[in-house]
Amino acid sequence: MRVDPFRTPGLGDQTYLWTHDGVGVLVDPQRDVDRFLAVADERDVEIRFVLETHLHNDYVSGGVEAARRTGAELVVPAAAAPAYDHLPAFHLEAIGGGGFDIRPLHTPGHTPEHTSYVMLIDGAPVAVFSGGSLLVASAGRPDLLGWARARSLGRLQYTSVRRLAALPDDVALYPTHGEGSFCTASNAGRYTSTIGDERRTNPVLQVDSADAMADLLLARPMPIPSFYAHMGPSNTLGVPDMRSPVVPTMSVAALDLFPDDTRVIDIRPRSVQAGGLLPGSLAIELTDDFGSWVGWLTPHDAPIVLVAGPDDDVAEAATQLARIGVDDVRGVIRELTGAQLVGFTLLDLGGFVADLDADAQLLDVRMASEREEQPLPGAHERFLPDLVAEGLPPGIDAGRRVHIVCGSGRRAAIAASVLASGGIEAVTLDRDGAAELTGHLAPAA
Repeated sequence: MRVDPFRTPGLGDQTYLWTHDGVGVLVDPQRDVDRFLAVADERDVEIRFVLETHLHNDYVSGGVEAARRTGAELVVPAAAAPAYDHLPAFHLEAIGGGGFDIRPLHTPGHTPEHTSYVMLIDGAPVAVFSGGSLLVASAGRPDLLGWARARSLGRLQYTSVRRLAALPDDVALYPTHGEGSFCTASNAGRYTSTIGDERRTNPVLQVDSADAMADLLLARPMPIPSFYAHMGPSNTLGVPDMRSPVVPTMSVAALDLFPDDTRVIDIRPRSVQAGGLLPGSLAIELTDDFGSWVGWLTPHDAPIVLVAGPDDDVAEAATQLARIGVDDVRGVIRELTGAQLVGFTLLDLGGFVADLDADAQLLDVRMASEREEQPLPGAHERFLPDLVAEGLPPGIDAGRRVHIVCGSGRRAAIAASVLASGGIEAVTLDRDGAAELTGHLAPAA
């Protein structure tokens, strides 16, 4: 048996290729399936099954395309009833693989239809793909389908994680969601584990009732990225195969030909962005979570134009967007010479502290749970997506400089681009955040 994980850090997820005697099972593939199929081809692995644990809320699945291109059977939880051809997985109804068996376990909680898959060799369980049910040091959150159903799903998760914990200690645990995913109820730890390790250490396996489980999972709900609302319907109805991430080069002047709802996203390093942005553009530097922030901060169906430097990987940017179903990338602008630009100030910790005075306006754009763990004395608070949607919080004078802080400078730079486009002078703390700044601030009165 061999398991190859394919981690997508920006989404906090993993796809797996499970192989036994040259036969492969692909689990929860994301939309850019070439990276999985290339490994299977290199190893001369016949992918016989593509397994989906649930209708994903955080990315567009590549299951349909992977199954079509390999001739594999696409297996989907029976209760999901998607609109495309598939083999429904029923609880405990064994699926034969030739030398191994797949045993579906209905594990609702993260979603109603959620199903985990136990892999058996010679009748003995050796691994389980738990999707968004039992995770490493956590469990999948139950509130993504709305608060009205959250408690009911939280109670179901109690039974589901115990169903998985009843497997033998040495069974390997391979969850889809992990660290960095907004599908986890709390900060998940490592990406893989064993049933025995989780039974001994996982907090969700220490509670003693369904109500206590719901209380635990819903005690500190994290925000839900806005693009999640579009993933479930896409994965139910199906999406076109992913297109080649080739993006044509265009001029600034060509923007006048695009629809009014076009969003301009600047993917350059934030040290470059600070020196000059197109007014109205969002400064979202291309890193692992680029696609997630674009999906969260822009309308899902809006056309996208990128701004990039000569060394920026536009194909990677387009791939990250395609993973969340954003396909309408119209072009990339690589030359801003002669264009009207706006900018912001980027300072390291020492420079930022020196720039603060008694009347400084400090804006904290972290989410509420971060602010609770590490308060920032005297700061005005507005989570970045709320800033983009609603503007500055009450009490900030837009006619004066605003000093912006997050956890590392990433979100603060995005916020600075929003303020700069509105004619507000923005100063951003770069490479450090609230934790480092706190010791330099006077305690709140």
